[in-house]
Parts: sequence; structure tokens; C-alpha cells
Amino acid sequence: MLHSYLHDPSAIVGSLILVVFIFAALAAPWITPQNPYDLEAVTLEHFLAPPVWMEGGVSPYLLGTDDQGRGIFSTIVYGCRTSIIVGFGVVLIAGTFGVVMGLLAGYYGGFLDTGIMRLADTLFSFSTTLMAFLLMGVLGARGVLTVVLAICLADWVRYARTMRGSVLEVKEEAYIMAAKATGAGDVRLLLRHLLPNAIPPILVVVAVDLGVAIMLEATLSFLGVGVPLTEPSLGMMISIGKNYIYAGMWWMIVFPGATLVLLVVGINLFADWLREELNPRIERNR
Repeated sequence: MLHSYLHDPSAIVGSLILVVFIFAALAAPWITPQNPYDLEAVTLEHFLAPPVWMEGGVSPYLLGTDDQGRGIFSTIVYGCRTSIIVGFGVVLIAGTFGVVMGLLAGYYGGFLDTGIMRLADTLFSFSTTLMAFLLMGVLGARGVLTVVLAICLADWVRYARTMRGSVLEVKEEAYIMAAKATGAGDVRLLLRHLLPNAIPPILVVVAVDLGVAIMLEATLSFLGVGVPLTEPSLGMMISIGKNYIYAGMWWMIVFPGATLVLLVVGINLFADWLREELNPRIERNR
């Protein structure tokens, strides 16, 4: 896999993009000229200033400012932190729950399998965005944790279905039968033999789902039901910027929009390589 990775330019570019964004999110307080959500650091003196290379641009606001006087660059970096937290939070929670459900359904079968899969099919028939709207309306709260839980409500299904199919294939292998013959219990079979050998397809789902979760968070924030105004979000920046696009303040929507696209493209480039690498049925010309 290392040899394949080093000889796949798209995988290298995608992973580098993701690493840069993660580093920027972690180092936000040290690489940005201001904390855009610190009221003492924000002033309306330079609100709606264009990028620094245009007439009227003000240093150190490299990419200009918004209608609150917050630097676009600083807000984007802090918004990336929210996107990455939501993305990895969804993958961790939904992935863990979905893998457990799929593992149990595939191994035990019967009524447990039927019940879990019918629930999964029901949730899968609804839009994840609409399900997130429903949960956030029921909870009556906004915030990063609420957004993560709202997305996880339906997102675990893809993990469960993938894991179940992988378990159904793996549990018929000879080494599983041999382990049963030696008296291995269910817990040992599930954790020691089935899970490690059924997990590769889940890694592909994780890579793809990371980008999906980030886009969903941006969508919810754009629609005004995601994170509150006191927290940074790329989707919220795009929502605010659309009100000024026809007034010529293009930087308020172009830069956060391009950042979101670049982040998701980087994740998808790496996910495509991982999917091809872990799927033996795909022929690769290398």
C-alpha cells in the first residue's frame, strides 16, 4: 500500500490537502491575525474591506473582512476547525455504532438481523439533511455536538450495511470454522477474527463519509439551523456572503466556498485511492 500510495499523485495531493487543513485548524490561534469570535479583537473600523491587494485593502486582513469587521482568512481557518471537528466526530460516533450493529446483525442473523436492517432501511429512505432538521427541532438546541448527533441519526446506516455484508462474506471462511471448532466463544470470534478481517471496506466508508459530514454541516449552517452565530462555520460564512455578492463584495462568498470545495476534493482524492487499493476486484494500471 505504501508503494501504491507513493506512486499515486492524486492520493498524495489529497492527503496533503487534508493534512494542511487539519494543521491549520489545530494551529488557528497562532497562524491567524485575530480571533474573529473574540469581541475585544474585532472592530467595525474596517468592515467590508476588500482583499489586501485591492484598492481599499487593509493589512493584516489578507482576504478582506466581512460585515462584522472579522478577517475572512481568520474566520475561514476557525471555520475549518468546526468542519473538521464535526467530520471526525460523525465518523467516530456513527462509525462505531454502525460497525457494532452491522457486526451483530451479520454474525447472529435471524430476528436481530431483520430488526436492525429494517430500521436501517427505514432511516436510509429519508434524507439525512431532513433527519438532521428533525432531531435539531426536537432537541431545540444548536451547537457542534447537536450537529454531530443530528447527522449521526441516519449516517450510521451506511456503516451497518457495509459491515453486515462484509461479515456475511468473512464468517464462511475456513479459519472462522476452525476457530469455532476449537471452542472459541462469540466475543473472541467477533473481536479477534471477524472484526479485523471485515474492517477494510469500512475504511473506505470512513474516508468518503468524512467529506459528506463536512458538507452536511455546511449545509445545515447555511440554512441557519447548524452551529449558532457565536461559532465559526464555512456554511454560515457562505450564507452571510450571499447577501453581499451583488454588491460587489465577492470575497465574502468566494474564499469560504473555495475552501470548502478544496477540503472536500482533497478528502475525495484520498478516498478514491483507498477504495481502489482495498477493493481487489478493481483493476489498477500501475
